[in-house]
Amino acid sequence: MRAFTYRFSISSLFNRRSFSSISSIYTMSESSHQSSETPRLVLKKVLAKSQHEGDGAVVRRGIGRTELKSLDPFLLLDHFSVSPPSGFPDHPHRGFETVTYMLQGSITHQDFAGHKGTIGTGDVQWMTAGRGIIHSEMPGGEGTHKGLQLWINLSSKDKMIEPNYQELLKEDIPAAEQDGVEVRVIAGEAMGVQSPVYTRTPTMFLDFSLSPGAEMHQNIPESWNAFVYVIEGEGVFGSLSSSPVGAHHVLVLSLGDGFTVWNRSSKPLRFALIAGQPLNEPVAQYGPFVMNTQSEIEKTIEDYQYCKNGFEMGKYWRSQ
Repeated sequence: MRAFTYRFSISSLFNRRSFSSISSIYTMSESSHQSSETPRLVLKKVLAKSQHEGDGAVVRRGIGRTELKSLDPFLLLDHFSVSPPSGFPDHPHRGFETVTYMLQGSITHQDFAGHKGTIGTGDVQWMTAGRGIIHSEMPGGEGTHKGLQLWINLSSKDKMIEPNYQELLKEDIPAAEQDGVEVRVIAGEAMGVQSPVYTRTPTMFLDFSLSPGAEMHQNIPESWNAFVYVIEGEGVFGSLSSSPVGAHHVLVLSLGDGFTVWNRSSKPLRFALIAGQPLNEPVAQYGPFVMNTQSEIEKTIEDYQYCKNGFEMGKYWRSQ
């Protein structure tokens, strides 16, 4: 979602606002899986603190802040909360993808190409901004609306592709349950079920819920970067000797191919496990524009300012 307040301090320019096979989840003891795998442990813990974004919205930013600027290929993770009339009015993107996953309420999306729709609780919109999108994201009704938004970088060869959308309703997202562990597979594969979402940058996005006393294990491609975002509850991540971690923390994981979580508390635990194949390319970012070089950023700003090279329809468009 806009995830940056667009105070472009650019007075000199303008002033305008094939994923790999992933093994199934299975529960097992720490000793039994570590003998054949390299376990992923917690390398870094970052608290996603609240800040204001857009027009009156509040986000807890876990990635994209001073303590964790990025985690290749991930650029930003926001846990947002918005109530009318606040929201994320007209704003641009270029060079990456946004994944919006609704946890409560709904968000209505409009863009300058005429696309419009509303995603509700449990729904997902996977938007490839590519060469350029100007859109708005506003609450779909009264009350408080909450969700996660993830920004995924695109490789240099994909940054200027045509924009595209993949939308999944809650009932169309594959899910599985076993031994007190539930998973919703937004991208990738887990517990024998696979998401239909195409990830141009190979990505895994899993929403886990663990009952008290439950444990889970997930294989992750060994070279992928991975992190956890704790949505609610408290869990022990990576090693039984680790201290429990509570809600709103991002946990950056070490490299390896096996990851285990235990819920030793008396309350349910819910978290997102997200992993992706690193692009290993230079990143030049200016707010909602993510390219590979500074000259490409300057060109993007010029394209946006003069409504060309992908932003043509922005000249007269305003959301309704």
